[in-house]
Amino acid sequence: QVQLVESGGGSVQAGGSLRLSCAASGYTYSDYCMGWFRQAPGKQREGVARISALGGATYYVYADSVKGRFTISRDNAKNTLYLQMNALKPEDTAMYYCAAIVCASWSVRHWGQGTQVTVSS
Repeated sequence: QVQLVESGGGSVQAGGSLRLSCAASGYTYSDYCMGWFRQAPGKQREGVARISALGGATYYVYADSVKGRFTISRDNAKNTLYLQMNALKPEDTAMYYCAAIVCASWSVRHWGQGTQVTVSS
């Protein structure tokens, strides 16, 4: 069955860094765009970053709030998605989810279970 398993979350002070990983299995990983989303308590889930599927030029989409601080990448040989988060702010505190996205429609096909990121001031 399809599995997306996130890891790497934790608690850091403002200005610190974390690297999230998402191990994918059970589907053709390279066929899908991939993305990171986050949801803070009492707020709607929002897109953080997206990356294109294998083939053609690679493109990236970032939320304005994380541009210049977060970097999304994927290792298609390892079926793993990453999110490097630098210069973390308290407002980055949220549950972070990885997702397999249908590139043509930007619809999410599969979700991970989430990993918590907490940034203290």
